[in-house]
Amino acid sequence: MNHKAIRALYSNVVTVRDATAFDKDDNVVEIDIDAVNAWVDPDAYKAKRASEYPPMTDYLDGVVKGDQAQIDKYIADCLAVKAKYPKA
Repeated sequence: MNHKAIRALYSNVVTVRDATAFDKDDNVVEIDIDAVNAWVDPDAYKAKRASEYPPMTDYLDGVVKGDQAQIDKYIADCLAVKAKYPKA
């Protein structure tokens, strides 16, 4: 069960236990499981990008050494990751 999707689609849900959602008064909230399963996390690209960005030390090393080619490569690598995982 995708708890993040449930909370995004149903603002009154405060707790999810097993496959059941509850509001603040512990009342069961009926959810549309198809809508929950179809939900796409609009922030999913952030984690994907973060795991593939080159280390920032590559950029800093280029700055310290005055190596413009290394700086340009770092920027190009970052832009390639952004293109691979665009914002939703």
